[in-house]
Amino acid sequence: MSETLRVLFWRHGRTAWNVENRFQGQTDIGLDRVGHAQAERAAGLLATLTPDLLVASDLERAADTAGYLGRAADLRIDYDKGLRERYGGSWEGLTGVEIARRWPAEYAGMDIPDGEDVAEVGDRMQAAVDRALERTPADGLLVVVSHGAALRMALSRMLGVPDEQREILGPISNCSWSMLARRRDTWRLMEHNAASLPEPVVLSDDT
Repeated sequence: MSETLRVLFWRHGRTAWNVENRFQGQTDIGLDRVGHAQAERAAGLLATLTPDLLVASDLERAADTAGYLGRAADLRIDYDKGLRERYGGSWEGLTGVEIARRWPAEYAGMDIPDGEDVAEVGDRMQAAVDRALERTPADGLLVVVSHGAALRMALSRMLGVPDEQREILGPISNCSWSMLARRRDTWRLMEHNAASLPEPVVLSDDT
């Protein structure tokens, strides 16, 4: 059993809007058939890690994804609105092509004119994760089920990456996850955009 505090950030399964490349934001879109299958498969893997706490965005696509792990690991799900996706204003429901045509400069930098500022997303995501960590055992595993952009902001904040450099971390695919582990009061990225469980690390980086 690990003696290190870990946080696993899990993105929700696929939706019809993901397939159509539509900006979802906080529009409450459910999983499609593939998304449900993705969540069921991933939950079977993640349950073997015996997570201690499971928190999720209350938007349907994340809540339903978390439900599969809740049932597989016999865990209660705590829902937190702070884990919602970035609010996209007038971009929500539009395809990437449509947004790029109407707001070319803003789309290049993902600067949503009437949407939520990335710093605000980072603040609320960090606060939500901190609330959950207060209830996670010192050597435990916290699973956070949320959304692509919001999860990258949470990862960036915990790793000390400036908001303007958040693109250093690549996207997280539907139903894939990233893992952080705390060592000597520092969070380290152990996995990113994973869809399978890692092999044990045999050699320590202290040697």
